Amino acid sequence: MNGESAADSERPSDRRGRPLNRTVRALGVVSLLADVSSEMVYPINPIFITRVLGAPAWALGLIEGIAESTASLLKLYSGWLSDRAGRRKPFAVAGYALGAVGKPIIAISSAWWHVLGARFVDRVGKGLRTAPRDALIAENCDADQRGRAFGFHRSMDTVGAVMGPLIGYVLLARFLHGPQSVTFPILYWVAFVPGLLGVAVLWLFVRERKQAPIEGRALRPSFGALSPTFRTYLAIVALFSLGNSSDTFLILRAQQDMGVSPANVFLLYALFNVVEASLGYPAGILSDRVGRRHLIALGWIVFAVVYAGFAGLTGPVAAFSLFVLYGFYTTLTQGLQRAMAADLSHPDRRATEIGAFHMVVGLAALPASQLAGILYGLNRSLPFIVGAVCAGLAALALLATRLDTPPQPSVDCG
Repeated sequence: MNGESAADSERPSDRRGRPLNRTVRALGVVSLLADVSSEMVYPINPIFITRVLGAPAWALGLIEGIAESTASLLKLYSGWLSDRAGRRKPFAVAGYALGAVGKPIIAISSAWWHVLGARFVDRVGKGLRTAPRDALIAENCDADQRGRAFGFHRSMDTVGAVMGPLIGYVLLARFLHGPQSVTFPILYWVAFVPGLLGVAVLWLFVRERKQAPIEGRALRPSFGALSPTFRTYLAIVALFSLGNSSDTFLILRAQQDMGVSPANVFLLYALFNVVEASLGYPAGILSDRVGRRHLIALGWIVFAVVYAGFAGLTGPVAAFSLFVLYGFYTTLTQGLQRAMAADLSHPDRRATEIGAFHMVVGLAALPASQLAGILYGLNRSLPFIVGAVCAGLAALALLATRLDTPPQPSVDCG
């Protein structure tokens, strides 16, 4: 292939113009509703934890790090169980249901460690559902449509992420008046509703293709069973993820040092998600045509620029501009990293290997967010400098590495 990886040598086929099937579209709706639920309250999480409950910055980092790492530790095992059972949907249903339940638990919290428990429940749900759901997407489209399918799913996910903060902003600005200790819990209860609707859509409209169960002796949930190429990809992603702390630190920085009011935090986060929602699907289509590796590396470089900006710039104009650029970063990476993991995975152990990808990302989240919390307490620019350096190094490593894909079966996407 003249030095070009198989992942980068994808070319158009006559299948690419065909519509995505019902399962992929339904999973997009499920993610939209789940993100309306989560993002309606995500921008107020750091404010609720630090202001209402009085937690220090390190506690915020601990909560987010443990939450994300918990999810990712489960992703490998849920993927393995899914492959072993030959089932995807039950894991997805249970996972989205637990994610919905986490919102009312936060609503009744009176201490920051209660929120830690609620986030734990929420992220257990994410850990159960992510790998089987991504396997469902990959198994319901041809390899030439994979970037498009994951791009569509990410765009629907992000449309929900746009709607959620806007709904939260309208509720707080127009309808919920009073102290934050009263209005914020009400918002968490409201966020519970779209989460339940998402579970209903998943239960009623998603159909899984029958998979042959794999005997436990033939498949083990270990990194040693992964191909050298897949392990190399995971190592590069881990390097980037070590500098990618929770977005709550971006929100906190914008509010504390860049002049963005708590109410305008919703608009800031919504603007970021509008950019991603608008460009995620086209980026997926583009990756099917030109390959994913260079687009992901470009996204990481944009991330480095954004984090460098948060380290040195001030003012609300800078905050809004940086969040727009941050939307470009997520457009070029979030769906495409998952699609590339699916490209590099073996069809017989797809959910397991996709789970390993998500597990590595989340295992890096605990030290990344915990370190960011400590550094933020010392100097508010430090966590962003570290993130920029890690992203730049990861981009160089990805561009310098050859990653070949295993043979992929043809799938009817109609």
